[in-house]
Amino acid sequence: MLGRIGFFWGAIGVVGLLLTSVVRLSNIALEFLHYPAQTWHYVVLSVWVVFMAYSEGYKGFQQAFSPRVAARLLWLQNNPKPWLVLLAPLFAMGFVYASTKRSLISFTILIMAAVFIFIALNLPQPWRPILDAGVVIGLLWGAVATGWQIYAVMRAGTSLIDPDLPRSAHSHA
Repeated sequence: MLGRIGFFWGAIGVVGLLLTSVVRLSNIALEFLHYPAQTWHYVVLSVWVVFMAYSEGYKGFQQAFSPRVAARLLWLQNNPKPWLVLLAPLFAMGFVYASTKRSLISFTILIMAAVFIFIALNLPQPWRPILDAGVVIGLLWGAVATGWQIYAVMRAGTSLIDPDLPRSAHSHA
């Protein structure tokens, strides 16, 4: 039972975080419609949205993050530890109880996101809504891909993806 709680808490936490960001940033992205944009603004917006759909949505989420989240949640379901169940969303994203490489990657991405958020907060119109429109597309793709991957491992009961656990997990498993 504890494992199933961890699985669902982690799934809801990760997908919920992504969808909350989508909703919050969508409001800013929609401000673009109130700006007297020129043709080249629409061109930049279109290119940026396509780039972010591919790089963040497909490559970042669908091909890397989402399958790993699902694999880590499946591992947690099968190997529940109370402290990991409590921290299931953070565990699923690779911030706790992860290999050194996974931890470094997760925290590096977090720091990069914080830097980009700081830059975005200081962008003038229409550039902030343009930037956020691309991020919204990438995050929405990520939320759907993550939800789908979680559903797929839940149905299959297995994953071919390495959950990137610390060495100690392998010596005790």
